[in-house]
Amino acid sequence: MRRLLRLGPSFTRLNVRFCHQSVYSSHATQRKVGVDLGEKKLEISTGRFARFADGSAVVQMGDTSVMVTTVSKTKPSPSQFMPLVVDYRQKAAAAGRIPTNYLRRELGTTDNEILTSRLIDRAIRPLFPAGYFYDTQVLCNLLAVDGVNDPDVLAINGASAALAVSDIPWSGPIGAVRVGLVDGEFLINPTRREMASSSLNLIVAGAPSSQVVMIEASAENVLQQDFCHAVKLGVKHTQQIIHAIQQLVREHRVTKRTPVKMFSAPPNIVEHVRWRAAEKIQAVFTDYTHDKISRDDAVNKIRLETEEELKEKFPQAEPFEIIESFNTVCKDIFRSLVLNEYRRCDGRELTALRNISCDADIFKPLHGSALFQRGQTQVLCSVTFDSLESSVKADIITTALSGVKDKNFMLHYEFPPYATNEVGKMGGINRRELGHGALAEKALRPVIPKDFPFTIRVSAEVLESNGSSSMASACGGSLALMDAGVPISSAVAGVAIGLISKPNPDKPTEIQDYRLLTDILGIEDYLGDMDFKLAGTNKGINALQADVKIPGLPLKLVMEAIQQATVAKKEVLGIMNKTISKPRATRKENGPVVENIRVPVSRRARFVGPGGYNLRRLQAQTGVTISQVDEETFSVFAPTPGAMNEAQDFINEICKDDQEQQLEFGAVYTATITEIRDIGVMVKLYPNMSAVLLHNSQLDHKRIRHPTALGLEVGQQIQVKYFGRDPTDGRMRLSRKVLQSPAATVVKTLSDKHSITMGTEDEQASRTSS
Repeated sequence: MRRLLRLGPSFTRLNVRFCHQSVYSSHATQRKVGVDLGEKKLEISTGRFARFADGSAVVQMGDTSVMVTTVSKTKPSPSQFMPLVVDYRQKAAAAGRIPTNYLRRELGTTDNEILTSRLIDRAIRPLFPAGYFYDTQVLCNLLAVDGVNDPDVLAINGASAALAVSDIPWSGPIGAVRVGLVDGEFLINPTRREMASSSLNLIVAGAPSSQVVMIEASAENVLQQDFCHAVKLGVKHTQQIIHAIQQLVREHRVTKRTPVKMFSAPPNIVEHVRWRAAEKIQAVFTDYTHDKISRDDAVNKIRLETEEELKEKFPQAEPFEIIESFNTVCKDIFRSLVLNEYRRCDGRELTALRNISCDADIFKPLHGSALFQRGQTQVLCSVTFDSLESSVKADIITTALSGVKDKNFMLHYEFPPYATNEVGKMGGINRRELGHGALAEKALRPVIPKDFPFTIRVSAEVLESNGSSSMASACGGSLALMDAGVPISSAVAGVAIGLISKPNPDKPTEIQDYRLLTDILGIEDYLGDMDFKLAGTNKGINALQADVKIPGLPLKLVMEAIQQATVAKKEVLGIMNKTISKPRATRKENGPVVENIRVPVSRRARFVGPGGYNLRRLQAQTGVTISQVDEETFSVFAPTPGAMNEAQDFINEICKDDQEQQLEFGAVYTATITEIRDIGVMVKLYPNMSAVLLHNSQLDHKRIRHPTALGLEVGQQIQVKYFGRDPTDGRMRLSRKVLQSPAATVVKTLSDKHSITMGTEDEQASRTSS
């Protein structure tokens, strides 16, 4: 400060003026827009937080706020795909909690975080320009959560706003809303309490001109017409959010960066590939005798021959340009056959299903099993029952944010590398497996009875994969559940619809022509524009997930896809019903058993044992799980009927007290002292009865600190009076004191404080001598 004063007052005034100006500018650059969504208001702001990021936005609804940032490198990535990473993280502080792990920090990622990250990724990825291979990261940070408004939809809108106000090339914005259905009324962005009673949980992301870029839905047998209406209503409200973000972009005056290089195939190399290999490639795609492996081998053989020739003819070309040129020609030929000639590479009609075969009760020791085969996609599903104690317990942060505490039904999807004739790592779970399993679980959850006495785990292992393995998992899971005797309300089937489209030359974001494909192959997914997965019952829709690879789909096309998938779903259900049409009347003989046993309060202490010892020993020796239902009822889960029989014998032995039933209230019995304790003596009324504590206070009228003061010894027999069981803790009530003559009685008068002591002559003499 002294040095500053030496420079003179003029510099000081200049510096102060500059500081005020910088603070003023930081507040002046903050911009905010609001969107009215029915009774709720969505606010989007930018310019205040995380200004070093390429783009940053905060989205708020109620008291829930989510900040989303995005950064993209200016140097291209060596990868041959769009390297986009989306990370959605639940912060404990946002929910007013502290993590319960040993470090008290957020460690790893939860399933909910991964699934939400995938949701955001699928909504924004289609709008990046083709060939933009620059590492891009989108981070969603929960600032505050009110427990009323879910932050996941806000994060999608935040990602859209952050990308829109950044200089990253992106043809957004998009908008996203959640649609619920409560008592026949559609709700936009319902609260968490409203969602608890909603039969529909639909998240739709829309692009300008009422186009759809992403749909994710779980439902409880929602009718097709209601579902379609919900999609239209959701898209309508997304347009309001899009207009608000566009206003924010105009105020921000965004200029998108020009990438150093957009990775695309050079036209001259593409034309050479077309001239040299087009006929051979088309011959492979029109040879309907090929399966997945032989078709891939045939195309790869042509690829290797063509690439060797290209390297000689175009020595300056980069490896990526040669590879992409061949891929471009393959894709054009494949799509042209579908668009112009209505021909699919396996010879099916556009709306035809692959050959389907089903089998149930594959392995007898399993609680339930099924094999579902659709073309070259094969999924083995098994059902396992366990106690309700084995249900999934959500962490405290997920519970605070979403209200989900636990669930007694889960579906786990496994995709080993041999399913596609590859070598890869085993163990762990990747985001794709988690997402596919969650979708199949959504499809089956609505048909599971709410009061089922077990926790259910469905394992779906993909043994062969050639497209639509997640929907095959839903079909196989439904068959396995019925084989296990789970009284599901209806069978469930799923199917995937694909899309081959032709853009409008004048308006690339619009579709000029298209073909919808039923039950797509893996190559139709890879070279197509959409993977539209729908699952449900004969009556309605249970789950839907639309992955779109183009900037948007018109609503008309989405409605057609829903209709085409509904028809195919019913056809699949008809085939499945030929194998097993309804749940088995009873569970398998080797299945688990649950029984409730009643333990009277008088025997509860003996049943539980000291410190729960008897319960732990019972569970360790028989394998059963015991949980307390109420004051006198315990639930016993046994993995097999044999284990239940062992547990019942064990319980009967523990609680056996036949002699106690002969005891009469108020009667006097001869008890044997079995143990001397500081607080009393342990006595037995009958040899085969358990020892009972006779407290020091009930041994004699005198106050004693230890039973030895009365000369009591182990093995000595004493007279006790029985007063039944304590109604609160069930302990047997015995007393020796009531059978002894009073040692002394103290009478206090109100007129004075003197005491008159009455007792035996020996006691009075001892007092006098003392």
